[in-house]
Amino acid sequence: MPWIILFVAGVLEVIWATAMKSSNGFTLLVPSVVTVVTMLGSFFLLSIAMRSLPLGTSYMVWTGIGAVGAFIAGIILHGEAVTAQRMAAAGMIIMGMLMMKSAS
Repeated sequence: MPWIILFVAGVLEVIWATAMKSSNGFTLLVPSVVTVVTMLGSFFLLSIAMRSLPLGTSYMVWTGIGAVGAFIAGIILHGEAVTAQRMAAAGMIIMGMLMMKSAS
């Protein structure tokens, strides 16, 4: 169960990062509210997952989900570049998360 909670926390991190980009520097109300609410939810769920998962593992996986998810959201929603180097970097983050999980 802590891994599921951690995954959901990571997904919320992707949502708040994406909403923050859409908030135009917190000048638009709805994306700003979505940012704050999902940020609080993400931190709360991360803290729940950390009750039973190691700090380093929890934080690394949470930020990894957020980083790769935001990378994908940037491509889909904002037309950001897809290059071999960026894809390789995202792949290395995913491999690092898998290695961290298997080591825990």
